[in-house]
Amino acid sequence: MKENLIKLTFARGETLNVPEGTKLTELVPEFQHNYKTKIVAAKVDNVLRELTYPLNTSSNIQFVDLTDPDGLLVYTRSVCFLLIKAFHDLYPDKEILISHSISRGLFCEIEGNIPMSSDDVDRIARRMRELVEKKIPFVKRIISLDEAEEIFKKMGRMDRFHVIEHRRKPYITVYNCDGFEDYFYGYMVPDTGFLDLFDLKHYRHGLVLQLPNKTDPTTLYEFEPNDRVFNILIENKRWASILGVENVGSLNDMVVNNQIYDLIRVNEALHEKKIANIADMITNELPKKRIVLVSGPSSSGKTTFSQRLSIQLRANGLKPIIISLDDYFVDREHTPKDENGDYDFEAFEAIDIKLFNEQLLELLDGKPVDMPIFNFHTGNREREKFRRLVIDADHPLIIEGIHGLNPKLITSVPKEYRFKIYISPMAALNIDDHNRIPTTDIRLIRRIVRDFQFRGSNALATIKRWPSVRRGEERNIMPYQGEADIMFNSSLVYELGVLKPLAETVLNELTSDYPEYSEAKRLIEFLSYFLPIDSREVPLNSILREFIGGSCFYQDHK
Repeated sequence: MKENLIKLTFARGETLNVPEGTKLTELVPEFQHNYKTKIVAAKVDNVLRELTYPLNTSSNIQFVDLTDPDGLLVYTRSVCFLLIKAFHDLYPDKEILISHSISRGLFCEIEGNIPMSSDDVDRIARRMRELVEKKIPFVKRIISLDEAEEIFKKMGRMDRFHVIEHRRKPYITVYNCDGFEDYFYGYMVPDTGFLDLFDLKHYRHGLVLQLPNKTDPTTLYEFEPNDRVFNILIENKRWASILGVENVGSLNDMVVNNQIYDLIRVNEALHEKKIANIADMITNELPKKRIVLVSGPSSSGKTTFSQRLSIQLRANGLKPIIISLDDYFVDREHTPKDENGDYDFEAFEAIDIKLFNEQLLELLDGKPVDMPIFNFHTGNREREKFRRLVIDADHPLIIEGIHGLNPKLITSVPKEYRFKIYISPMAALNIDDHNRIPTTDIRLIRRIVRDFQFRGSNALATIKRWPSVRRGEERNIMPYQGEADIMFNSSLVYELGVLKPLAETVLNELTSDYPEYSEAKRLIEFLSYFLPIDSREVPLNSILREFIGGSCFYQDHK
């Protein structure tokens, strides 16, 4: 019987005719030499697929290694399963939790805050490497929701079922590794043999799973403990527990039971309380701390935070003035470009540092200044408009922008006059005990919604620009976190339920004709775990309003 052949076209233009039903794994050996690291997945007609995927039609194929963000996600998810399997083999009566990101790795702990010893961590690492040597397959199985409920009930893990029961799909996918079965959102590598790059470090009462470096995925990130960030994340977890929302399942239960609006009010009150505490700290350090610098990565809520901080300072009897570094952007034609030839808006050189410092000195000397106004639609400063400012001694300056903590930003004022704040949405809840919510996903979804509504960009443009944004953050923001006097977590435990309907509408417009389709599809799948929440219940001064609109602070958001 004659085989049916299909034609495959690869990233560099190569073509192959192969029998229908050929699996991607069978093709990897021929193309591995073209890739810097191990191939872990592939995009078939711009749709991400596991290497076990059988090809039944002629397709365009792009293999994915660890230099690709999709590949790194597949690898990270798989090595988490490896860790969970190894832990289960050694401690079958205990449960390990994937808690949160720390030092570019993942902090993991035993349920119930049972402390791990360094010997425990070494033992788990040895077992993981034994499993890698055995090259045990990750076997995928599709089951109904009814069967999933029975499985999770027997495991005592109903937290997972509460996450999936409200999804549109009547089935889920589970993976089995040597008899141990678990649920993960997203794809896996074919077997444990792919997972030879990881390490474990004993930290506090748990361990940190070290992951490949995004810049050079043949190496691991160095473990650099950050107790300040860790303590914030522990505090967030404690408050999530107090609020009764330790995972997405419990959040969805609140939506179903009409308890979500009380949660919104309490969550927002916590934000307000922390902002008020920061305002008190600044007030107590005046008159010396005249300059308040607010920095953080894209879509952290810096602008709304600055407005709310200003109100709290006014409640303390001060007259703060807010200056946005965005108004000091150079004209588009002078904006530096990145390695791909695209405008690099995150570059330090995208800001007119000379003009900023000149005007800052004049302000502090009590002189009037005509501050520029940048027009994002034209990409240039307004020629006929400006903002005239003059300040007195009781006017602290709040300067917000991504470069706020960079020591090179202010060359004219001594460090002791500055109060530095780092703001970022650090996820306060996980999907379930083994599937975390990455902070970067929160920020990307915020930005997709905001860019579409207020900056004239569709999801395709935002997703395409995101890798450049992330590279800019790695260069220009993350290295200076340690400069901050205080850190503020801008995440809200309920926000993805509010963002969901807005983001899905925009993401669904992106078709498989584009390479960015796989990322849009992943985000849609991620958002499917959340029940929608009515945005009308979000307070008008909420940080979330910066992205969904209707903020009391911005005319164009009303």
